[in-house]
Amino acid sequence: MPRHSADETLATLLRYPVVPVFYHADVAYAQRILQACYAGGIRVFEFVNRGEKALEVFEQLQAFVAEQCPEMILGIGTIYKAEEAAQFIAAGAEFVVQPVATAEVADVCRTRNIPWLPGAMTPTEIYHASQFGAAVVKIFPGNVVGPDYVKALRGPMPHIKLMVTGGVEPTEASLSAWFGAGVNAVGMGSQLFKNADDPAALSASIGQLMQVVDALKK
Repeated sequence: MPRHSADETLATLLRYPVVPVFYHADVAYAQRILQACYAGGIRVFEFVNRGEKALEVFEQLQAFVAEQCPEMILGIGTIYKAEEAAQFIAAGAEFVVQPVATAEVADVCRTRNIPWLPGAMTPTEIYHASQFGAAVVKIFPGNVVGPDYVKALRGPMPHIKLMVTGGVEPTEASLSAWFGAGVNAVGMGSQLFKNADDPAALSASIGQLMQVVDALKK
């Protein structure tokens, strides 16, 4: 079962709005990455369901987080089917991210009071996802639309919480553009882990990144 309430998870995401998007089949390696992110100030982490061992690794990561990174909120991404969502929630997933938006996954998250973060792009998709109960709508892929698109959305959709994944770089210029356009959070994958083989360097770079984000939010 989740260690945090849905409200706590959402509040943490908004307070620490940089979300690593990561998968690796080796548990020990994944633990090192997660620990380095935690040391750098990350408090919300998306492990993605992209390999045969994803559930097995996720279960072990949840145990690791509970013991070593108690303030970390660990969720699951790349979910398409209701049964996948149910499996990972049973394994402790505290939020569920989709690249698309499906009613069946929305229903699973709603009945279990787990934040649902579906993927969408057009205004119609974003609106429908919000109406289906999305805690946050993920604009994906962000590199296709760019920050100006988000800025334009904020006119008719000022209150829908938005996270962008894809096209976000770990630089002040990129973060300033996206947060300045009105996103509430960003997800980052490979761009964030360029120095993944050096945990200390990864923690340091993430720490600098979080300082930039804190400054942008003030």
